[in-house]
Amino acid sequence: MNMILKPDFAAFVLRMALGIVLLAHSLYLKLVVFTLPGTAAFFASIGLPGMFAYIVFSVEVIAGIGLILGFKTRLFSALVVPVLMGATWVHWANGWLFSNAGGGWEYPLLLVMIAVVQMGLGDGKYSLATFITSRQTT
Repeated sequence: MNMILKPDFAAFVLRMALGIVLLAHSLYLKLVVFTLPGTAAFFASIGLPGMFAYIVFSVEVIAGIGLILGFKTRLFSALVVPVLMGATWVHWANGWLFSNAGGGWEYPLLLVMIAVVQMGLGDGKYSLATFITSRQTT
């Protein structure tokens, strides 16, 4: 069987995709495009404490790095589920399609499902955690 069709590689690709999306939405979108104070102001405008923006940013960055490395994957996947459910809530009124004005809820809900699946898959074969474990047993 081709490597690309194997479950271990599929788990790696899914983990990388989720980690990259989290970093893109935190480091680029929240930090560069909207800025953290701007993101905090948006949070306040929708009735959330502005400081939640900094917590969400931190969770997305740390979890994104952890997922890309394949370290504590189940923990970091679980930590982002409430963040992603919050994003689904924020976009709910915009309708289903993410291409709608303001972005719909389909994309954040898909990310919730990806995070839940990744919780079940864990670090996987192609991860820092597996590498560290294999080095300790040899």
